[in-house]
Amino acid sequence: MTYCVAMRLNAGLVFLSDSRTNAGLDQISTFRKMTVYEKAGDRVLVLLTAGNLAITQSVKQLLATQTIESDGGPVSIWSASSMFEVARIVGAAVRTVHARDAAALKDHGIEFNGNFVIGGQIGAEPMRLFHVYAAGNFVEAGVDGVCYFQIGESKYGKPVIDRVVTPDTPLDEAAKCALVSMDSTLKSNISVGLPLDLLVYEAGTLKVDRVVQIDESNAYFRMIRASWGRRLREVFDSLPAPTWHGETSEYPLTPPVAAPAVGAPNAGSPLPPVSVVRAPQG
Repeated sequence: MTYCVAMRLNAGLVFLSDSRTNAGLDQISTFRKMTVYEKAGDRVLVLLTAGNLAITQSVKQLLATQTIESDGGPVSIWSASSMFEVARIVGAAVRTVHARDAAALKDHGIEFNGNFVIGGQIGAEPMRLFHVYAAGNFVEAGVDGVCYFQIGESKYGKPVIDRVVTPDTPLDEAAKCALVSMDSTLKSNISVGLPLDLLVYEAGTLKVDRVVQIDESNAYFRMIRASWGRRLREVFDSLPAPTWHGETSEYPLTPPVAAPAVGAPNAGSPLPPVSVVRAPQG
């Protein structure tokens, strides 16, 4: 399995991916799921992949040579003038692999499964971030307030991002949140594992200078793992316990229900109490 997250913020981009792949509990391997394409001063592109490893590797191989027709003729990821064109090239590579392999995979009962996130900046164009699906179509972050994408095992890490990250979040804060999101996923799903790849890109720099691989010995991530669990427990313990049936509390769970006024409509009234069937006596 996989967990990757990418964030498009006003200050830049944050990418984080794990590296575990498995075909059963006894077939666990490590493959990098982040690929960086850089031409310093011209463009920085970051690709995250999730899904069938053979499919995602084939797509990555094709990206080195894949072209699409543009107004000025064929373009590749190295000559595309916009991130939208880059997303189209990734989509075209996915469709090429699908046309070649999907039928054979289906004959063996294997679903064509691949998801991709591509983001970055080209020249003076604003940063952009896209999620490319297995059909080769894609959507862009930054529409309707969505500023991040997740692929792979996303459900465990999503709640903390939804509560913390906005387009105005500083890069280091977003990177910290991404790592907490990853730790939550590692805690709940053994199919996601270390080492991690973290890349933080500052808007307008057109170069990669903040990228790190994180393993068990990384001091910052070890602090995140220890502190997040402890602080979460402290916050949990600080919440008052529920109170029942008239017990005094600032936040009663079962407050007294006033009798409805004579002739008051029933619309909006609370549901009747849960029916309790008790065992016969004797």
